[in-house]
Amino acid sequence: MSHSPQTIIIAGGGIAGMALAVLLKQGLGSGLEVVVCDPAAPEAARNAPGDSPLRVSALAADGRRLLQRLGVWEGIASRAQAIDSMDITDSMLADPVRAKLLSLSGDVGAGEPFAHMLANDHVLHALAKAAVDAGVELCEARVERWRWNGAAAGLSGTATLSGGAQRQASLLVAADGSRSRLRALAGIGWHGWGYGQTAIVATIAHERPHAGRATQHFLPSGPFAILPLTGCRSSIVWTERAADVPALMAMDAEDMLTEIRRRFGLERGSLRLETWPVGVFPLALGVARRFYADGLALVGDAAHQVHPIAGQGLNLGLRDVMALGDALIDAIRIGLPAGGMDLLRAYDRNRRTDVIAMAVVTDGLNRLFSNDFTPVRLIRDLGARLAGRSSTVKQMLIREAAGVGAPTRN
Repeated sequence: MSHSPQTIIIAGGGIAGMALAVLLKQGLGSGLEVVVCDPAAPEAARNAPGDSPLRVSALAADGRRLLQRLGVWEGIASRAQAIDSMDITDSMLADPVRAKLLSLSGDVGAGEPFAHMLANDHVLHALAKAAVDAGVELCEARVERWRWNGAAAGLSGTATLSGGAQRQASLLVAADGSRSRLRALAGIGWHGWGYGQTAIVATIAHERPHAGRATQHFLPSGPFAILPLTGCRSSIVWTERAADVPALMAMDAEDMLTEIRRRFGLERGSLRLETWPVGVFPLALGVARRFYADGLALVGDAAHQVHPIAGQGLNLGLRDVMALGDALIDAIRIGLPAGGMDLLRAYDRNRRTDVIAMAVVTDGLNRLFSNDFTPVRLIRDLGARLAGRSSTVKQMLIREAAGVGAPTRN
């Protein structure tokens, strides 16, 4: 006796949602229908992005391995810039010299850097094309409501789309961002707070090469990150007090570049803004009280939002994708329902420890380093210097940044 394949609807066609769609469809083929509902999803598959990215991310080694598994890494590898080393400094803005507190370098495997820098749009375009090739349906409508019909309907629910159409599904995955409407409608609480900080992001062209080195300048208002891109270019993530941002955003391009130079330093020669206007994003921390509800799972920013100080936001979302995707593939292959509560509770347990730990670390780092109180500066500088003297500690930090944990021992 044949059974109709189950359907999973993914609300949100960002990187996490699209990666989950590809993982599920490649894993189960005709045994599962996968629908991505997002007005921008079809366009992401059709239109290749430009060469001057504004939003970029540090893709950790475990995330790169996922993209390789999905067959999309080879197509974007030439646009990726390996991070071969990272320098950390702690200084006041007017300090003429920024002494290095800590330098990290090394691979997590033979020829495998702990992270790569990639434009978000390039990753999304590659995933969207892979989704189409795999047979994922890209729907231009949004999911407006979700009603779980339960066991009486064979453990399925009804998604109401923008425009009024309805679709039946065994599971709805909310990948609709930190302000997730579906999370709120499901009554899932959100614990978090704003930082009173804003991230200013831009792509900078510079005269001298960066040699694959990332730099994190810790300044009293927040970190100023310089992240290497292909060519003589870098992305900056400039964390500034929110109250000071309106005056900065009122500047013209030349005055803005002058402020960037003060923070960027002179090591890489003359600078030029490759993206204008710059982007601005308010910073906050938040974690959903649960990562599931009846027939609903949260992934990516819908489940958690962390400070970008460690560059782990995208990587946390991709770890959600791996955990949920593999659990669903295993369950559906043996005939279990995608929306089963045991599966969703197990996903929540699987991911919560990692997410909470990263939220605590990023929150603590931001509070510790966004501070010009002299005794605090002395203590944190001493801690960083001591860490820099231990090759074991540095290797642990590199592997944690890569998302691969401790080395496996045979």
